[in-house]
Amino acid sequence: MKRLGMGLVGPGFIAAHHLDAVRRLGDVDIVGIAGSSLESAQARARDLGVERAYANYRELLADPAVQVIHNTTPNHLHREISLAALQAGKHVISDKPLASNLEESRELHEAARKAGVAHVVTFNYRGYPLIQQARAMIAKGKLGAQVFVHGCYLQDWLTDERAYSWRLDPKRGGASSALGDIGSHWCDLAEHVTGARIVAVLADLHTAVPVREVPAASPKAFAKASKSAPRKKIKIASEDLASVLLRFDNGARGCVTIGQVLPGHKNDLRLEVSGREASLAWRQEQPNDLWIGHHAQPNTVLTRDPALLDPAARGYAHLPAGHPEAWPDAFRNLIADAYAWIRQGGAPAKKPAALPTFADGYRNSLLVDAMLRSHAAGGAWQDVEDPSATPRKRGARG
Repeated sequence: MKRLGMGLVGPGFIAAHHLDAVRRLGDVDIVGIAGSSLESAQARARDLGVERAYANYRELLADPAVQVIHNTTPNHLHREISLAALQAGKHVISDKPLASNLEESRELHEAARKAGVAHVVTFNYRGYPLIQQARAMIAKGKLGAQVFVHGCYLQDWLTDERAYSWRLDPKRGGASSALGDIGSHWCDLAEHVTGARIVAVLADLHTAVPVREVPAASPKAFAKASKSAPRKKIKIASEDLASVLLRFDNGARGCVTIGQVLPGHKNDLRLEVSGREASLAWRQEQPNDLWIGHHAQPNTVLTRDPALLDPAARGYAHLPAGHPEAWPDAFRNLIADAYAWIRQGGAPAKKPAALPTFADGYRNSLLVDAMLRSHAAGGAWQDVEDPSATPRKRGARG
């Protein structure tokens, strides 16, 4: 099998996980990485064990040895880099969100359709085997007609007012913080697992920490600055808490709570789907168990075991029963699906069913946009724009 060459732009926190997943595939060469300067890229390349460094993404795109671009830059750079990669005929794997606003997401979605290459967004929670098990069970009618979809995604890394990240800067992270960062994951997972689409939302957004003490030097995501480092106070405009009511196109109702200032919650993503016949619940911090609820018989827990999984989920479990698999394995599954599609030339008919594309990234932007509109309207229901519809005119908030 011909080996593929990949290059990565934006060697920050998530870059190491992209490279780890690619290395585990065994048939992809890591050609090099590009950063904000040659010096920073060289330093990061040494840290990550990558041979080549590029002064900027344009040099990386110009290298014929690179067929696949991994875009792990901050949100405000997604559009520029992903668009240039598509125009250069490269396959693109982009971190979520697809772009920093709805208009840019739409542009990338349309460009990806025209480019005829593989285009992937890393909604990596789809890669868990029990998520695929839940999806298969629902598709086969094991739950009956869906009634209620609910859950949460709770974190605490922004609890301290001295914590700060570019994700809180609207110019770099976009208008939404918590919803765009982690709420996007939950919404994608809910729609992927249920097979239904969220068609209307009612959102209540809140900023629990409205003023933060920001390090004078530009901080990286998840970095903890020294208490003695010079600081300044800034006002925060984006939400760190959100509660959203949901309506689905199959008649089901739902709700989700999103928060990043909740002590004790590290990466607490939960999803439950209730139908007329049964319920399913999954928690990311306990990813090897799928709870199955019943009305007139005992509840059960399906523990990840390849021998017991649906054929659609079995390929996502790589170890025998009793050997836990977790976040890096789910991420590797998504990257494996991405490269399987890339080897098929990115043909739409060849895309693995669990793989999220730029179309999913664009749809997610439409969901977040509807939530922002709902809150701006004082907590009124807002329809989610149809991705295939002509974009409606927008007010100043855009």
